Amino acid sequence: MTHPIPIKRALISVSDKTGLIDFARRLSARGVEILSTGGSAGALREAGLTVVDVADVTGFPEMMDGRVKTLHPKVHGGLLALRDNQEHLAAMEAHGIGPIDLLVVNLYPFEETVAKGADYDTCIENIDIGGPAMIRAAAKNHGFVSVIVDVEDYDALLAELDANDDRTTLAFRRRLAQVAYARTAAYDAAVSSWMAGAIGEETPRRRAFAGTLAQGLRYGENPHQQAAFYVTGETRPGVATARQWQGKELSYNNINDTDAAFELVAEFDPANGPACAIIKHANPCGVARGETAIEAYRRAFDCDRTSAFGGIVALNQPLDGATAEEIVKIFTEVVIAPDADEDAKRIFAAKKNLRLLTTGGLPDPAAGGLTFRQVAGGFLAQGRDNGHVARADLKIVTARQPSEAELADMLFAWTVAKHVKSNAIVYARDLATVGIGAGQMSRVDSTRIGRRKSEDMAEALGLPQPLTIGAAVASDAFFPFADGIEALAEAGAKAVIQPGGSMRDDEVIAAADRLGLAMVFTGQRHFRH
Repeated sequence: MTHPIPIKRALISVSDKTGLIDFARRLSARGVEILSTGGSAGALREAGLTVVDVADVTGFPEMMDGRVKTLHPKVHGGLLALRDNQEHLAAMEAHGIGPIDLLVVNLYPFEETVAKGADYDTCIENIDIGGPAMIRAAAKNHGFVSVIVDVEDYDALLAELDANDDRTTLAFRRRLAQVAYARTAAYDAAVSSWMAGAIGEETPRRRAFAGTLAQGLRYGENPHQQAAFYVTGETRPGVATARQWQGKELSYNNINDTDAAFELVAEFDPANGPACAIIKHANPCGVARGETAIEAYRRAFDCDRTSAFGGIVALNQPLDGATAEEIVKIFTEVVIAPDADEDAKRIFAAKKNLRLLTTGGLPDPAAGGLTFRQVAGGFLAQGRDNGHVARADLKIVTARQPSEAELADMLFAWTVAKHVKSNAIVYARDLATVGIGAGQMSRVDSTRIGRRKSEDMAEALGLPQPLTIGAAVASDAFFPFADGIEALAEAGAKAVIQPGGSMRDDEVIAAADRLGLAMVFTGQRHFRH
């Protein structure tokens, strides 16, 4: 069936009633007969519209608390019948089944119910059965039936009817059918994922996940790659839930880097003071705490001013005007913070290409959840890296005991190293990074890169010596050989935090003792590939 199909009879059953009354009025004005159920029928009648109850069509009342109302041949026959098949038409005639040309259904708010933290039984009751069954039926029969599952498609349907003399084209119905199947797939994915968690099934036989298009992107990591941004509905504060106050649309790389920056800065509890993270290509180039936000930004910036150019800035506290004035002194792609005051917004308004995002809160670094990575023929799923160590978790393994200041810097560097691509080495002094080595095949190379970065900044800032001298150092994984410790000592480091667990731990500890370093083991690794 390729020619346009008129819409004479519609079935409307929606949970989200946004825009429903106006949409139904405009259908009714075109002479469309409206069938409906439950709350939808009540809302339409209250608005003065003529509605036929589905119960009157099927001859059965809604029953079992509304669980059974549309699962009936007079509904599904009206949706599934092929209008150019004589046997189907004869069956419709014999059994008094009228055709349904338009189905408008949005589903029970299962995802919203889960997000509110409802109990198991309440979540179960919000699993829609009749809705998905009707949607799939109408979508399968898109040669004759139009199906709408999203409020945002109401206007598109009306525009299609305007353009085609109250008819819909096959191309339009095909697009609606694709959206419909994606919606039921996403709904089932939400149910199955929730249930796996609810019953403690960590590795279910089948794992499904889905997203809703938030933004089409100009391209991906590179101009020859197509890309789009999809959101899952997760309420975790971050780039997906943020409000963008100004600036160009975010790019693929902006989104990726902004997420990395905000997840890192959220590790630092704002109750303990401001923190700032500056990210470039998904790696931190400077992280610091401070008495004020502007101090935290300046200290983070002074770790690697060169790399900070064109970077992403994340704050764990609201952005103020003074900090905004400092940030705009160089080109910055994105600034993300829980909030921003009016002075900051005014200052940024003069920088049309700078994006300002506010989130209303910070993501919980201790929360669980899954992360995914595609590989050829499949994908990897793992729990979010929410590992954390405290002072009491540290095992001092060297003769020299670290000072309290060194312990604080080690824990700070360890927190940052969790967000640095492996192999990761982070030098820190006074709760600020002073050198970062990231993404190297050799841990010794990361050690040397971090040292070189610090030497470059010492020269740029006019310091008498690099700040790696006297610094604490974090390594995301164990040192397999003593050469890494020797390289740190050459850089002037005095304290090291690392997971431990190497076959040569004894050699590594002996090297630290020989070189006068204090070293602690965490028993926890933070690979980040």
